[in-house]
Amino acid sequence: MAQIEILAPVGSEEMLRAAVYSGADAVYLGFAGFNARSGAGNFDAASLCEAVRFCHGRGVRVHVAMNTTVYAGELEALAGAVRAVAASGADAVICQDLAVARLCREIAPQLPRHASTQMSVHTLEGALEMARLGFTRVILARELSLEEIRQITAHCGIETECFVHGALCMSMSGQCYMSAFLGGRSGNRGSCAGPCRLPFDASPLPEGRPGTACHLSLKDNSVIDRLDQLQAAGVASAKIEGRLRTPEYVAAAVNACLAGREGRAYDRALLQDVFSRSGFTSGYLDGKIDGTMFGTRSEADARQTRRALPALRELYRRERSRVPVDFRLEVEAGGEKLTAADREGNRAIVYGDTQPQPARTDPAEGLRRSLAKTGGTPFAAGSIEIRMEDGPWYLPGSAVNELRREALDALLEKRSAVRPWPVQPVQMPALVRRSAPARPQLWARFEEWAQVPPEALAQDGPVRLILPIAQADQVPGEWRSRTILELPRAMFGALEQDTLRRVQQAAGQGFAGFEANNIAHLGICRGLPLTGGIGLNLTNPLAAQAYADLGLEAMLVLPEVRDSEIACIAPLRQGVPVPTGALIYGHMPLMLTRACPLQNVRDCAHCDRQGVLTDRKARKFPVRCTGGVRTIYNPVPLYMADKTGALAVDYGVAYFTLESREEAVRVLARVVRGEPFDGEFTRGLYYKGTA
Repeated sequence: MAQIEILAPVGSEEMLRAAVYSGADAVYLGFAGFNARSGAGNFDAASLCEAVRFCHGRGVRVHVAMNTTVYAGELEALAGAVRAVAASGADAVICQDLAVARLCREIAPQLPRHASTQMSVHTLEGALEMARLGFTRVILARELSLEEIRQITAHCGIETECFVHGALCMSMSGQCYMSAFLGGRSGNRGSCAGPCRLPFDASPLPEGRPGTACHLSLKDNSVIDRLDQLQAAGVASAKIEGRLRTPEYVAAAVNACLAGREGRAYDRALLQDVFSRSGFTSGYLDGKIDGTMFGTRSEADARQTRRALPALRELYRRERSRVPVDFRLEVEAGGEKLTAADREGNRAIVYGDTQPQPARTDPAEGLRRSLAKTGGTPFAAGSIEIRMEDGPWYLPGSAVNELRREALDALLEKRSAVRPWPVQPVQMPALVRRSAPARPQLWARFEEWAQVPPEALAQDGPVRLILPIAQADQVPGEWRSRTILELPRAMFGALEQDTLRRVQQAAGQGFAGFEANNIAHLGICRGLPLTGGIGLNLTNPLAAQAYADLGLEAMLVLPEVRDSEIACIAPLRQGVPVPTGALIYGHMPLMLTRACPLQNVRDCAHCDRQGVLTDRKARKFPVRCTGGVRTIYNPVPLYMADKTGALAVDYGVAYFTLESREEAVRVLARVVRGEPFDGEFTRGLYYKGTA
């Protein structure tokens, strides 16, 4: 059984030393400007190269996070970043955006790519699609149970990586737009403001009363005591979350993971003192998703952390000896030579300048003891061979110690040599700005067929209807040629097989096609008419072209993209433009969660699958439960239907979710006529963009 990798977060140079000195097998760090923790101390080309040298000298792998969505104007800089990562010799790139993955493949084809948890891979079909796209590892969604992880790992054909300690986002990674839409700071762009840690109260509160409870705040995940089970399941890497935490936190977590991997006890209470939100949870891995998973960071937690940190610095004060090194000392009348060799083919040879003296007794054992003193270096003594020609010969301990230091310094330098990945020239495509049509097509998405008003079926109504695939049987035969079946963004548990069955059943029933909202859907619907929905997080022309090459016949641009950037997204398929769309009406789905915030106040047996969360400003956010997940909606709808031509897309989507049929009638009439909205609304991020 392969030993599971301990993968530590690095958000600064001190954290890097703490992770490595504590014994991590690998680290992950962010490349400045293109990673999901913009607030961390990220690395540029020069500091990344030094970090890789430091780690490789000590046998530690380096994974570079470039796991954000990218805009059109950033693609040139992105290409330069990929070249810098290749030049550093780092071991892998972590990607969310298909633009990053494509540029890595084209510029440095041998550089391994890991699929970020931001790609929302939580099913076997999703992991299989990552393998088809050339990824060597997939970082699975945090929401999975041990059995779900085991099933994916056993059959996907590439490595899997799982989070074992650290903060839990409330939303599925990659499917959270709350920070972007409430504060202009995009989680998909590395600038999340952490709104889920603020008050969002699931208690029934009267209008005007602000919420005080933090019912979107989960406790930190910690399953270090289950590393043996993850290892037995075939998981390649155990990931610690926390690039925004402290060096002491990293050292404590790595130390605990090393103990957990070896089946030794570790101080869980100390780990909780270092950082927790009133304790830890293992609810997702256990498959016990309930109200006990929620917790907040209290002042008592903060006091415990302040007390615990000083002692933890001892965990990384001295370097851990971990790289086996074999010595051969050869002594003759004319001098001495020491060879130090690692197990990877590197060797260093140094010569002494001490004149050996005849010895009365065999000095070999003393020489071995001197050579074995590798403490404070990355090296651990392996075999030690002593050769005496015409001896025995005496060497002073100081001379042997100096030989050892010189040999190990030279060996470390060799191990630290930069080994860049081969790169090839790539011509970046010119940005093409498409003009907005005079009047884009209207598409309309509804939650269920009963919500569809007669106006939607009129001749001058929407060109396309979109409905969840679970509603397929409700769609009358005469309307199926206009109807696209939306596939669920989340397919936990049995829902993936259910979706596969529904796709196969609907494929021959006359529908216009299917809408992909997760990378898994590319495989599920291969060979079938397929468009792209909001869950794909499309933000740039290179990713759009990648999706077009994978078969998408139309695609929705993520509503985080501002108008000027949308104009640059113009994919082609066999030389023909592929239509792009934009959301022009709808209550934005801000979060997609597997844990349920409503379980803070009631259990599933006493719930009608809907509720509200009241924030600290007394604003009420609707919550709906379907398909084993919860969606939290923005209470203020986005509206752009009166800005015909403002967005350079081929179609606009009116996205109906919470509305009654009567409300849908009124809104759709305004959308069709391009009239201003009657009531409170937002233009979203189309004019101001995100950080």
